[in-house]
Amino acid sequence: MTNHLDWTHKSVDIPAGGLEREREAVEGERNAIAAELGLLGLAHLSARYRIVALAGNCYRLTGSLRGDVEQACIITLESVSSRVEAPFDVEFVPVLEARDSTEEESVLEGPDVEVLEHGDIPVGRIVFETLSAALDPYPRRPGAEFKWQDPHAAEPERSNPFAVLAKLREKG
Repeated sequence: MTNHLDWTHKSVDIPAGGLEREREAVEGERNAIAAELGLLGLAHLSARYRIVALAGNCYRLTGSLRGDVEQACIITLESVSSRVEAPFDVEFVPVLEARDSTEEESVLEGPDVEVLEHGDIPVGRIVFETLSAALDPYPRRPGAEFKWQDPHAAEPERSNPFAVLAKLREKG
């Protein structure tokens, strides 16, 4: 994955009270993301987020994204438009520490944790990954139905795998 959204903040530039931003992807960024994710179109993508400093040179990124996407229907391949809204919550730490395996908390509770590399907080990458995970994996147009018929169903002998064995037995 390449960095289609260059929305990076240096950790040294985060004020003590935190940093709040609202960003919107421009047409070139949206087109690149749509191509990367196999979308028919991405008409709008915006994110609201906040970065706050935590103890020990750690930072927390929280926010949400909103996007208007067009995907291909899995049945008809026609365009399916939908709105994607998804939150994100990520902590950036200088070094990942091994977790105690006896902890009883769920892996899904709390924020994701990532290594803070070169002091950069890659908001664009987090927005891209959140959008990718929030997409409907099987978009379907309303009323679209898949009607499959077995091409061999008209030939009852071929639909039964033991019919061939029965014929061999009769010959033998």
